[in-house]
Amino acid sequence: MIAEIISVGTELLLGDTVNTNAAFLGRELAKIGVSVYHQTTVGDNPARLTAAFEESYARGADLVIAIGGLGPTEDDITKEVAAEYFNRTLELHEPTWTAIKELFARNSSPVAKNNKKQAMLPVGCHVLKNPNGSAPGVYMEEKRQDGIKAMILMPGPPNEFIPMYMEQVLPLLRKKSDSVLVSKVLKVVGVGESLVEERIKSLIHAQNNPTIAPYAKTAEVHLRVTASAASQKEASEMIAPVAIKLYNILGNAIFGEDDDTLESVVTKLLIQKGYSLACAESCTGGMVTAKMINHPGVSEVLCEGLVTYSNESKIRRLGVDAALIETHGAVSAEVAAAMAEGVARSRRYVGLSTTGIAGPGGGTDDKPVGLVYVGLHIPGKGTSTKKLTLTGDRMKIRQRATIAALDYLRTELL
Repeated sequence: MIAEIISVGTELLLGDTVNTNAAFLGRELAKIGVSVYHQTTVGDNPARLTAAFEESYARGADLVIAIGGLGPTEDDITKEVAAEYFNRTLELHEPTWTAIKELFARNSSPVAKNNKKQAMLPVGCHVLKNPNGSAPGVYMEEKRQDGIKAMILMPGPPNEFIPMYMEQVLPLLRKKSDSVLVSKVLKVVGVGESLVEERIKSLIHAQNNPTIAPYAKTAEVHLRVTASAASQKEASEMIAPVAIKLYNILGNAIFGEDDDTLESVVTKLLIQKGYSLACAESCTGGMVTAKMINHPGVSEVLCEGLVTYSNESKIRRLGVDAALIETHGAVSAEVAAAMAEGVARSRRYVGLSTTGIAGPGGGTDDKPVGLVYVGLHIPGKGTSTKKLTLTGDRMKIRQRATIAALDYLRTELL
């Protein structure tokens, strides 16, 4: 099945509302083997919406899913335009009208006259109930020379749209799809997208089913391996050997899969090793600690995080020797090491530190913007440092330094 998504609403075109529904729907349709080749956003204009319907089916779509424009006001036109496109009249659907009145009664609100417009539905359609709002959804189809063409109309508010999809649209589409798409995401850190693609080029060139798609993230690359098959089990079995080949090529640069995050992987490693973590941050300003705290299980291992931004703070809070800063500068391997040891509290904890120049000013020929040192102390293993040369604006440098620091910790714990 080939589907197209049409998002309806001038507010989407103006940027007043972020279109999260299309992203959600694209992901969900892929899971059940429905291919989406085009997405369209159109304003509240009957002619342009009709043209969007025509163009979608002309491109070969079997199914059009239109989101939004099902409200009670005059500029909510999706249902009216869709009914006209399918040559259907609108009639009052009594069960829907009763449900709308009951909804307003539960909320102790009066029913406006224009709410009755939402109960006017295309003749012969399948009604998608909306217990979370007053706009029902609609499914209708038409047999044509080139096959059955279907259309689904859904409300725009995510708290109505998502439950309607999961509870009513998904079961409907599963009955009509003869295959599933299953994906596994392998997450890479420490290697840029171009280098990753170069290393796996032979696999990409040979791909058919499963396919491999690289996606660049901030300081990460995600490889989505997707297989189409008659069942989830069969698709997973097709993905497995491709994933093994990717692991053989990229090794430890792959830090996790699917829902894994760098912080969740680091937390698990610390737990396995029986370590506790303390962080001392300068240029990252607490971002390393904050990223670790994103993982709900981190309380087992994270002891503290200190933002020691000034030299005086490094000396007073971490015990860094003032002479060390005077000799090597605050942005140096020596100071990064001393910070890691200082926050490790007599070296009982794993100590992780960052110090660098995030910019846009402050750089010199010897120490340019983007120079960052990471310090790491592991009990029984000693202290080490890593030099980073990063690019980007101030925020990008701090984000990349944060991820690089946690990845350094990860690889040293392996």
